Amino acid sequence: MPPLFIWPSMSVTVDPAPEMSVEDEVAHLRRLQADGRHEEALARAEARVADRPENRDLLLISAVSLRHLRRVEDALAVLARLERLQPAFSRLHQERGLCRVQLKDAPGAIEALLIAVNINPALPASWKMLQGLYGMVGEPANAATAAQHVATLAALPPEIVTATSLFSDGDLAPAEQIVRAFLLRHGDHPEAMRLLARIALAHDVLDEADLLLAAVLTLAPDYQAARYDYAQTLIKRQRYAAAVIEIDRLLAQAPENLDYRTLSATAAIGLGRHEDAIEIYRGMLADAPGSWDVPLWAGHALKTIGRLPEAIASYRAAAAARPNFGDAYWSLANLKTYRFTDEEIARMRGEEAVETTGLIDRYHLCFALGKALEDRGEFAESWLYYERGNALRRSESRYAPEVIEANTRMQIQTCASEFFRIRSGWGDPRPDPIFVLGLPRAGSTLIEQILASHSQVEGTQELSDIQRLVLEVQGLNPDPDQPRYPAALADLSAEQVREMGARYLADTAVYRTGRAFFIDKMPNNFRHIGLIALILPNARIIDARRDPMSCCFSNLKQLFANGQEFTYGADDIARYYRTYLELMAHWDAVLPGRVLRVQHEDVIDDLEGSVRRLLDHCGLPFEQACVDFHKTRRSVRTPSSEQVRQPIFRDGLDQWTHYEPWLAPLKAALGDAVTRYRD
Repeated sequence: MPPLFIWPSMSVTVDPAPEMSVEDEVAHLRRLQADGRHEEALARAEARVADRPENRDLLLISAVSLRHLRRVEDALAVLARLERLQPAFSRLHQERGLCRVQLKDAPGAIEALLIAVNINPALPASWKMLQGLYGMVGEPANAATAAQHVATLAALPPEIVTATSLFSDGDLAPAEQIVRAFLLRHGDHPEAMRLLARIALAHDVLDEADLLLAAVLTLAPDYQAARYDYAQTLIKRQRYAAAVIEIDRLLAQAPENLDYRTLSATAAIGLGRHEDAIEIYRGMLADAPGSWDVPLWAGHALKTIGRLPEAIASYRAAAAARPNFGDAYWSLANLKTYRFTDEEIARMRGEEAVETTGLIDRYHLCFALGKALEDRGEFAESWLYYERGNALRRSESRYAPEVIEANTRMQIQTCASEFFRIRSGWGDPRPDPIFVLGLPRAGSTLIEQILASHSQVEGTQELSDIQRLVLEVQGLNPDPDQPRYPAALADLSAEQVREMGARYLADTAVYRTGRAFFIDKMPNNFRHIGLIALILPNARIIDARRDPMSCCFSNLKQLFANGQEFTYGADDIARYYRTYLELMAHWDAVLPGRVLRVQHEDVIDDLEGSVRRLLDHCGLPFEQACVDFHKTRRSVRTPSSEQVRQPIFRDGLDQWTHYEPWLAPLKAALGDAVTRYRD
């Protein structure tokens, strides 16, 4: 790719130098800038940008040097390109503010600097500049607020300010290194401990975040920001009842705070109190009528409890509030039953094609257009949008199929027949859980709805408790090349195994209302059947399986809210499906009879026979309500929520055949899986 800009001729000559890493080059360029050698820094940055056109640090260095060289319009052009690549990079907005100052554009400078400090509050230069600008334009109250932030940052240790700034811009590793070193030298420090907890939260190391934030609140019980982080952590751990206690304390101090009210609604949804959440959202909309995210959240809650017309109206309100809000359109498409108007499709096409539409909105719009055109039978163009949406979504993913395949080999090696034989009788013997697992879009929601229609079975949601136990066994900061899990399962004692089973049952009790059995429908749990069988030896396990072409295509056209990173490319999903077959064959061999395989096509063809087979496996008497599952009123959170509220139908079984001209790479990558999936 050619250089971003062709700079005019200048007198600076860059001598040949040994090849540096980009990180070393960036550090060198910053030293040049600190010495005032901006022409040299600019020339070297240009040379490296030719090879690294999307490196944010090189682009920012170019912009800074251009500003110092009084080439402000060129600097703003570089920043515009940088914003398209990384819109949430705080320092680009700070630099834009400084450029606006040089152009004597105080309103534009204030606007850019406010964006910067809202992304990254640890920018002393931005706050100082805002203090001066607000004073200049005659806004003393805002100037005083900026001055307060300047004083707050000045009172903190410099290491914590630096680490907070790095964290805010997504540089987690250097931020963690700085803050851990600081805590080793200085001991307990509430702000440093809170920052380390936020880094742990970003890495999904929830136990460490929980412990750190609880300790911070012991040291500083009035630290509201830490309490807010603690409530967020409890929600991510699905400890909703405990989160409500912390949220109520926050609301007692600031009842109108929108962030606190959002957390309150999230906790209510986690506890199954969707009506309460909807009321909270309505109150928030009354106070912030121009919001686009609140109507989206309200739509999700309304959809979950089956109030479809209201959900549609809410999603449409979100799209009206922000016309390029891709998630609003995708949420309509994800209802599976909604049909877009000509006007809506034209609007989506236009917004997706605009260069300024951000990456996230673009791929949401692509998936929505794919579904809209599929419903109209325009399959060629529909596939173009599905394909583009997958490519855009895959571009921000770090998914590596080799990691999953290596883990599969380790599961097979560790969890052999002898492993289970010598641990017979271990774990918590209670038979309460029913695990419904497999690949996404394989019919697990239908199986859950059938079972949850039984008087003795509680339907819950996709619970993350098994994944948390995996993280516990795996330990902090796992080495991807030599992970402790699953080999570390062999090191667990009988007491540890029993305690893990008991803890799983205790932690999931919040979702139960007294029925004898409950469903855990996390599909990815198929990877952890060895752990499940070890800690819960009497749990029922059901493998929801679907024809590979149908299943993989259904995943390729589904945009998941989070996780399931293997679904955004034909090769990735095919390799994952083959790995799934390999691992399930292993569980069948070493745990004979423990897993009931339910083929989605068989449920469609023989509903009552399949229902009886499911109930027999779970030790439950037959109930007609399970056959009439679509009449059961309960909240359903998965993409299939509206489909399982209708009688069973065959329409979706062979949808992939409409796209067969473009699915040859998928079929080739699946190989013999297209026939052996029933073995």
